[in-house]
Amino acid sequence: MPMPALALAAVAGRRKTIVELAMEIERRGFSGIYCASFGDSMGLCLSMAHLTHTIRFGTSILPIYYRHPFDLAQAASYIHEISNGRFYLGLGVSHEPANTRLGVSTGKPLSDMRDYVAKLREAEKAVGPLPPIVLATLRRKMVDLAVEIADGAVWANASRSHMGDSLAGVAQDRVANGFFIGDMIPTVIDDDREAAAAVNRRTLTSYLMLPNYRNYWKEAGYVEEMEAVEAALAAGDREKLPSLMSDRWLADSTLYGSVAEVREGLDKWFAAGVSTPILVPSSTKGGQLKAFEEILAAFA
Repeated sequence: MPMPALALAAVAGRRKTIVELAMEIERRGFSGIYCASFGDSMGLCLSMAHLTHTIRFGTSILPIYYRHPFDLAQAASYIHEISNGRFYLGLGVSHEPANTRLGVSTGKPLSDMRDYVAKLREAEKAVGPLPPIVLATLRRKMVDLAVEIADGAVWANASRSHMGDSLAGVAQDRVANGFFIGDMIPTVIDDDREAAAAVNRRTLTSYLMLPNYRNYWKEAGYVEEMEAVEAALAAGDREKLPSLMSDRWLADSTLYGSVAEVREGLDKWFAAGVSTPILVPSSTKGGQLKAFEEILAAFA
């Protein structure tokens, strides 16, 4: 089985430790490292450009509303050159509630993404070659846009059973020529399967409050679950959300359980057409570093 990629974030106070962890991830043979939007993903990618040598890495994702496209084009071109082409620039629109908290106005996702990528390409003449651009996607319209203007698509918390429909518009010749297909998958390793599932339920609670995710999961076949979630939210009962996540839905969107179960589940993600599964580790026994200790041991 091919090795998965891992998600990494540079948490304040332990950034040097995280960079050292990135070097260890490369040494262990994982296929990539992709950085979440919090914790300065571009800064972490710059460090990896200097301190790793073979592993692919990138942002997954960088919200387009946070940086001027010319400024980002300069930074992305620099990392692309310094890393000898190992860097992937993952872009997304984030979510309206998150943008609102930062005082950022969210426009129309499809047209804003199209315009932003066009401005990046325009800046290329001045700043130098850009890395492959990967768009954060959920539903088909954004996937189609990724096929049209970008070099890949990345999901977060996708439903494995729905990937065939999601990828129907991606021609096989594009895949054969390196079109990036990734998904960030919450992953917990513990022989206590219920304890591991509980951690993933906590992780996904905040996503259930986002209408675009609920609409995606309805499209994926989980209408009953999402309507129950919407009823709980309308009643102001957020605490009820974890209990509304069916086992079928959770197993379709995350990985959890013993090492054997997680590895078997990962194999199914590859078979579903996701060439770069990106494991997002959590743990029943500790924080970020404990979760990575368990992941590294599972794939030793």
